Amino acid sequence: MTLAPDLAGTLAPHAARLADTRLVDLLEADPARALDFSLKVGPLYASFARQRYDRQALAALVDLAGPAGVGLPAAFRALFEGEEVNASERRPALHVALRSSLGTSAVAREAVDVATAARARMAGLVDELARSGVTDIVNIGVGGSDLGPRLVVDALKDFHDGRFRLHFVSNMDGSDIETVLAQLDPARTAGILVSKSFGTRETLVNGAILRDWLGGSGQLYAVSAHLSRAQEFGVAAERVLPMWDWVGGRFSLWSAVGFSIALAVGMERFEELLAGAAQMDAHALHAPPAANLPMLHALTAIWNRNGLGLQAHAVLPYDQRLDLLLAYLQQLVMESLGKSVTAGGCPVQGDTVPVLCGGTGSNAQHSFFQALHQGTRAVSADFIGVVNPAHPHAGSHDELLSSLLAQAEASARGQDDADPQKVHPGNRPSTMLLLDALTPHSLGALIAMYEHSVYAQSVLWGVNAFDQWGVELGKRIADQLLPAVRGEGVGVDDPVTRALLAEIHRERGA
Repeated sequence: MTLAPDLAGTLAPHAARLADTRLVDLLEADPARALDFSLKVGPLYASFARQRYDRQALAALVDLAGPAGVGLPAAFRALFEGEEVNASERRPALHVALRSSLGTSAVAREAVDVATAARARMAGLVDELARSGVTDIVNIGVGGSDLGPRLVVDALKDFHDGRFRLHFVSNMDGSDIETVLAQLDPARTAGILVSKSFGTRETLVNGAILRDWLGGSGQLYAVSAHLSRAQEFGVAAERVLPMWDWVGGRFSLWSAVGFSIALAVGMERFEELLAGAAQMDAHALHAPPAANLPMLHALTAIWNRNGLGLQAHAVLPYDQRLDLLLAYLQQLVMESLGKSVTAGGCPVQGDTVPVLCGGTGSNAQHSFFQALHQGTRAVSADFIGVVNPAHPHAGSHDELLSSLLAQAEASARGQDDADPQKVHPGNRPSTMLLLDALTPHSLGALIAMYEHSVYAQSVLWGVNAFDQWGVELGKRIADQLLPAVRGEGVGVDDPVTRALLAEIHRERGA
């Protein structure tokens, strides 16, 4: 996977040609654009009509995905067949096998089989807990072991079956777990420790607090690729669900990492979540690039970053149930694409991932939209709406949808005014994503769309979306500094760190 050698050459002429063309001009010059630049996949409708490219530029982008470019269709087939798309770790990335059986290779079929067996075991543990008298579940994990399950459990609150209350602890800060445990009864609480390596410091620190708090109840479960480490920690083997090295943490909510999801909504709804993702999988694998939603989303991101030079991208869901979507996508996108070296070890040509920012509408309108509309730097955006609400307040939902549509229009069209303080430059590019309703199926499709868009971008940039060496250095230094923080007299080389440690010890009275 290497950057297409003609990427910059392909985009630069079109960007220069369109430099003085405004979105309002594109829309007025091409009346069919609103429909032709849109497509619907299952429960998800997407409009790219307010992106700052014309048909000629879009055709050039689509050409990048085809045989004359980097070959996105072939790259997706490699993903589904279990080829070693994670080059630095010599592994496949078979998260799609957790929900789809579209791969034909022996590796892909085996992954589907073990994932299916693990899901059956998970269903048995859900039933076991339902009969145990447990009312509260504490999920302990961090990163992909927390953000995905937490997002889905929160987003699908209308589908909770009421058997359990779910609580999530991720931060190593003891105030996080203390706040959660203070409201619970250990006799009616079970814990799930989620860590692929079962060596993640945050999870082990919080897990030890939870284990001791539970005392002799024994209601401790784990999800890990390392059974022996979980057992050494005190989790019975029959209560450890598997993970595999071919599933990255930020792509893992479809696996037993989603145990907390199944406990919240039940196995039937969990399967519906997987089915929504599987529908998007089939579309991503089989649809031609010009009509492939994840590929178009990825190509648009490449255009905004490398063609227009935009440095930030906003995710703006207009549904309170999607309040955690930004945090989830920040890891999915920025951990996957925050690379400056290709999978082959060469410097990346041009810029990779923008900074993801955003928030939930309509709250965000009264927070940072001022900068989006009138700031000196344009920010691209995904506006996300839900057509049919789950609540009975039709009037408020109409108001919300009106705000969603208005903000997207204002971002594109702007406003002229005799008073320069009131001028809105507009010309801010955005994509509109509409879900028919927020259900397990539609949420699965939305998340899978973003997963596939990230993979497509990684192929276009030539980077590995499935490693994360950038998070390791700080963790290693933290391990080295821990004795010094404890005051054990360990020498520290960095002068600023030494000064900060001295201040910490003075405040502690050491």
